[in-house]
Amino acid sequence: MNALLFPRLTKSLLLVLGAACCLTTPVKAQQGKIAAKPLFRDPVHDGAADSVLVWNRAEKRWFMLYTNRRANVPDLPGVAWVHGTRIGIAESIDNGASWKYRGVADIDYGKPDYSLWAPDVIDDGKVYHMFLSVVPGTFPDWNAPRDIVHLTSTDLLHWSHGVKLPLASDRVIDATVIRLKNGQWRLWYKNERDKSHIYYADSPDLNQWNPGGVAVDDRAGEGAKVFLWQGRYWMITDMWKGIAVYSSPDTNKWTAQAEPILRDGGKLPTDREKGQHADVVVSGDRAYIIYFTHQSGADADPSVPNSGRHTLLQMAELKLKDGQLTCDRDEPVHVWLAPPAGR
Repeated sequence: MNALLFPRLTKSLLLVLGAACCLTTPVKAQQGKIAAKPLFRDPVHDGAADSVLVWNRAEKRWFMLYTNRRANVPDLPGVAWVHGTRIGIAESIDNGASWKYRGVADIDYGKPDYSLWAPDVIDDGKVYHMFLSVVPGTFPDWNAPRDIVHLTSTDLLHWSHGVKLPLASDRVIDATVIRLKNGQWRLWYKNERDKSHIYYADSPDLNQWNPGGVAVDDRAGEGAKVFLWQGRYWMITDMWKGIAVYSSPDTNKWTAQAEPILRDGGKLPTDREKGQHADVVVSGDRAYIIYFTHQSGADADPSVPNSGRHTLLQMAELKLKDGQLTCDRDEPVHVWLAPPAGR
């Protein structure tokens, strides 16, 4: 090689490499397909809500388990349409961008008229653990006991060995569970007997639980979700006027964020009502929120009886700006949910 040309080639090579490095960030930010809008609509009752996403190790795809309220069933008294529900299952073969209905979870617990709500699922590497809100019957009002029940499965489809958790009262719903840095497990839930505040319980093994008292009592809320992201623990709760946000260095003391997220309706069809009861999936350095919206207001369909009861699942990407959790529900979401580490 001509020695006089070598410096020029080296400079050109560095320019090419530099351009490639500059492209790395935007390519990474756009990784994955654009998520469907809405993300998912239940084909049976059109009442999908309260979802949780979990990686199916055997099938090597993402599953979504969700409450399916009976939104399209006519002539039900009061809030009976929210009761008598099964847990639906959808699956994604494109890492979370689109979802297809799979069926209903086979849950061996209670009687046929029991109402099953808001599953949370933990994978310990061998067995899946579901923490399920159970109402013992189908009721036209909200005046009924509710429990959180622990069940297990090896395939995410069939669930058994149900055990009721010894929690703070006879009216508890909406579990969220994570493993703490010390190896212990912590569960948060809504205690309706105490102004709908968020309580917690601890466990060494997901089987034996010790009630721990109140975790968040500055406002009422439900559907808590706790996750670790960007070096901090976050808790979100459905405050029925958007999603409240809290943060903590250790899950023991929570600081409320001044402004909620998903309070104001979006601009896109099917997503113009407040966001409710959300799940969050952290994938690498990105975090995605999956929430439900009612089809009322601007999204009401006059041709559909009780249109406002119908609920759809939506997705947005969470961002951290000046220490505050934010999301733009109108921005297209390029999603790629990687399998959890070690799975």
